[in-house]
Amino acid sequence: MNRLSLGHWALAAASAAFLAAAVAAQQPAAPATPPPAAKSEFKNLKILPAGIPRQNLIGVMQMMSSSLGVKCTFCHVGTSKETMDFASDAKREKETARMMLTMVRRINEEDFKVANFTDSKVTCYTCHRGAPHPLKAPPKPGDKPAEHKHS
Repeated sequence: MNRLSLGHWALAAASAAFLAAAVAAQQPAAPATPPPAAKSEFKNLKILPAGIPRQNLIGVMQMMSSSLGVKCTFCHVGTSKETMDFASDAKREKETARMMLTMVRRINEEDFKVANFTDSKVTCYTCHRGAPHPLKAPPKPGDKPAEHKHS
């Protein structure tokens, strides 16, 4: 049976808590008078909050990258961080990621009644386990985790 090191579990748990908190931050209670739109240095954020701090956005992206075993170019157009067009919606993987973030938030909030998002039950890693596409079956006894170097 495969066993991940304690370090892998700690990283997955910390990443999951951070992602859930960042995604949940976009869903504040509706005020009587809507506040002015948050100014953002980022373009085309549709799921994550417009005013997310740069460090938090990078952390969310790194968590997703490690959970899926992929690099930025899996969802974003470009060949390097310098040439990356992060705002582009040209890759279908980016829209899939948005749908998955919405699903994860819904599962945690509605199915598990998670109020404190440091207690998230479901994360990207829950299904992906370091693979670009969700795993559909458990590994066979004796199998080693696959190395994924997708771009």
